[in-house]
Amino acid sequence: MKENESNQYINRELSWLQFNARVLQEAADDKVPLLERLRFIGIFSNNLDEFFKVRYATIKRIDQAGKDGKNVLKGSTASELLEKITNIVIKQQATSLKTINSIKNELEKHYIYVIDENQVTEDQDAFIRNYFVTKVSPALVTYILNDLEKFPHLKDSVAYLAVKLVLKEKVAKEGRISKILQQTTKEKIYALIEIPKNTERFVVLPEKDGKQFIIMLDDLIRYCMHINFSIFDYIKASAHMIKITRDAQLDVDNDLSKSFIQKISSSVKSRRDGEPVRFVYDKTIEKDTLSFLMEKMGIDNTDSIIPGGRYHNRRDYMNFPDLGNTNLVYQSIKPLAIPGLVLQGSLLDKIAKKDFLQYTPYHTFSYVVKFLREAAIDPKVKSIKITIYRLANISHIASSLINATKNGKNVTVQIELQARFDEAANIRYAEKMQREGVHLIFGVTGLKIHCKACVIEREENGKLKRYGFISTGNFNESTAKIYTDYTLFTTNEAILKETNKVFKFFEINYKINRYKHLLVSPHYTRSSLVKLIDKEIKNIKEGKEAGIKLKLNSLSDYEMIDKLYEASRAGVKIDLIIRGICCLIPEIPGMSENIRAISVIDKFLEHPRLFIFQNGGEPKVYISSADWMTRNLDRRVEISCPIYDKDIKLELMETFDICWNDNVKARKLSKNQDNAYILNDQKKIRSQIATYEYYLKKLGN
Repeated sequence: MKENESNQYINRELSWLQFNARVLQEAADDKVPLLERLRFIGIFSNNLDEFFKVRYATIKRIDQAGKDGKNVLKGSTASELLEKITNIVIKQQATSLKTINSIKNELEKHYIYVIDENQVTEDQDAFIRNYFVTKVSPALVTYILNDLEKFPHLKDSVAYLAVKLVLKEKVAKEGRISKILQQTTKEKIYALIEIPKNTERFVVLPEKDGKQFIIMLDDLIRYCMHINFSIFDYIKASAHMIKITRDAQLDVDNDLSKSFIQKISSSVKSRRDGEPVRFVYDKTIEKDTLSFLMEKMGIDNTDSIIPGGRYHNRRDYMNFPDLGNTNLVYQSIKPLAIPGLVLQGSLLDKIAKKDFLQYTPYHTFSYVVKFLREAAIDPKVKSIKITIYRLANISHIASSLINATKNGKNVTVQIELQARFDEAANIRYAEKMQREGVHLIFGVTGLKIHCKACVIEREENGKLKRYGFISTGNFNESTAKIYTDYTLFTTNEAILKETNKVFKFFEINYKINRYKHLLVSPHYTRSSLVKLIDKEIKNIKEGKEAGIKLKLNSLSDYEMIDKLYEASRAGVKIDLIIRGICCLIPEIPGMSENIRAISVIDKFLEHPRLFIFQNGGEPKVYISSADWMTRNLDRRVEISCPIYDKDIKLELMETFDICWNDNVKARKLSKNQDNAYILNDQKKIRSQIATYEYYLKKLGN
């Protein structure tokens, strides 16, 4: 292409920051229930923490290695990009703080008051003091910094109160305090208080006169400083929050004497020592306190230093108490049954006759659990194979697999121990399943196993028959309540025979299998998608029906973007629903004028991957675990599954169209990256509500 790369692509990291800006838009939207707005603040903050741990840390490593990274970063050097990110984040954090203050003002109209240490009344004093002494103080870790030869290791993403105590001019105390005073020139003591993570961040105070009061744990600690530092004779105390974010890269050692579980477990523990990539502090902190901390911590102006508000770790807002105010949260929906698939009967008998599609959270996730529980006790079932990427903290999936093993089934579980930030939970369940006799596979060297699939073999009439399911999302009861995902239940022998080949690849990975139906990464997904796009280009040139519709979490692979540009220039109409990163620039004359792209952010997290190719009027439809990112196409094991059932194919195309026609929660993706809402004079369609109503109608309700 003749255009510069900066005109062809949007930088991946900057696109991600715009996705998180869309999350922040939800927090600022006064049409969103108040407590849900606070929770979107929490999601925004949690997203940002993970971004700095992973993506920012990666760019920083490129910069520290003395490389400009232009080939990888498309248009910016690593140092330039780090500066751009920091500037954007500072602005977003300011917007976040402004939004929080606005929400708190609105809460007061509902007689909910979030107070600080200066607003505590006499009536609340006794409760707060008692709460501190009985519940907070025992969990509190306090460092007196003046007396420490080595600055304490600050934990990743844990909030600390940086404390300065100004002592009285004449202090005559013995022992430790006199030693501290010998080391200070202006009779100041600096300390750090670690905010305990195992204590509720929001403390609900006694209700009074119909008013409800909440104090943040940080402010409760500030209020009780005199108790915590009672041995010091000081005249003034101040406390400001700071936080360090560390590089989350896992370094797996090569010790052959260790099991893979031991290696990953050790690597997760060592993550706490990762290099700092961000230092966030309360912008009202005194200059001498900040200088003291930065000097002791070895932080200089080359690091990412973000001035912020009074409170950090805003991800805790995801757990803000609702105080029984159901009118301030989203109305919950009751997960629906799948027409024709009754949980009280045998799922296997029903699936033997017909394919079924589960679309959580509109449908209940119980079908997946029921499928495995039934297989675990069915005497005809001989084996179960399943991939696991992220398990719930309390997993009925894992329990069902252990139950199957105890019933003599041959159970094989491919569990991904390097699922970022869920390593510890997966290790815990892996060790438990291993003790119970489940056969565990820990992946393929150099590849993450990200596909979501299950195959069981059942003896029927002297032969083995396969049943299974393939999904776009994790087999996780918790996330299934808030992530939208497709799961196909099937006995299609062609699909399940090839899925079985994928499981064989896990154990015999020097052999590359051939597939006629599934698109399997890392060997065939990219080339198969290129062929499918080429077919659409060929069809449009021959005057046949052509078009591409994609629903993805992220689109960042430049080769695939270039292929979509090629299709657009040929005249193929392309509709993209991209929740997160979108490096493609739509609607640019001569490059992408036939490509339109939107993003939907709402109550549920849009998580499914869906590919629709018009194919001359006989659409080819796939559900997939793979985004169009280089890692998913080349460095992970992924499955894209074709849909052959005509009714399910129609259902998928109709639910895509519902989402595409959203004019309430959809934003237009463009070169401007301004996240403008889709506004038109059509009937208002909020796609997540409309999708639920679509499935209600299918049930005849």
